[in-house]
Amino acid sequence: MNTFKDAKRIVIKVGTSTLTHATGQLNIRRVEALVKVLSDLSNSGKELVLVTSGAISLGCGKAGHTQKPKDTPTKQAMAAIGQCELMYFYDRVFSRYNKTIAQVLLTKDVVDEEVRLRNVTNTFSRLLELGVIPIVNENDTVAVDELEGEFFGDNDNLSAVVAKIIHADVLVLVSDIDGLYTGDPREDKNATLISVVEEITEDIFISATGTGSNRGTGGMFTKIQAAKTATQAGVHMSIVSGDNPNILYDLFDGISVGTHFVAKK
Repeated sequence: MNTFKDAKRIVIKVGTSTLTHATGQLNIRRVEALVKVLSDLSNSGKELVLVTSGAISLGCGKAGHTQKPKDTPTKQAMAAIGQCELMYFYDRVFSRYNKTIAQVLLTKDVVDEEVRLRNVTNTFSRLLELGVIPIVNENDTVAVDELEGEFFGDNDNLSAVVAKIIHADVLVLVSDIDGLYTGDPREDKNATLISVVEEITEDIFISATGTGSNRGTGGMFTKIQAAKTATQAGVHMSIVSGDNPNILYDLFDGISVGTHFVAKK
């Protein structure tokens, strides 16, 4: 089996730095390109779930805030504003390609409680059966776990939980970096890309230094955490650059791009 080429059920997570400009406003050209690729992959018969960041950043842009807020109530308010903006844009662009989307907002109790977990699993299953593309985020307006780093901590880890819940074949993190390096390539000119990670060791976590952009919450460390969750659940994971969404075509055509974390069987 060619892991990504033959994948049927796919979770794709896209981060704030990929979705927005430094101003916090939506990067329209990039998001439109991403939606076009995802719609085409869906047309090819793949089942897709999109985990999206960006609500707080878009909310800040809409409300005229130039910096990400530090206090939780303001973060919640910005998330409430931005989530509307984000879903409105996704719905409009996916509709151009005759794709129906659905919003799924998750909180900690969903994965903690058996009944609620079963309910959300059933919802995902039926949406995918209907050919709908679920778009997932944490419900920041009523749950502050992600905002305060207490549960999912970021959408990298949320996407790994979703991949586990729906028994995805692969998880793809679309990021502002094109994979895991031996060091921070922004600081170390000799850092080299690690194409395949067979086992997530302590050295791998040490390599994953640094935080995300000032618009997001994640960084490489959280991506390794997500990889550990996903691979232990039997889900292959890849980190690829979000600069050009067309790279997803290469990935699902079986071309080696980014970093592939091999699932445990």
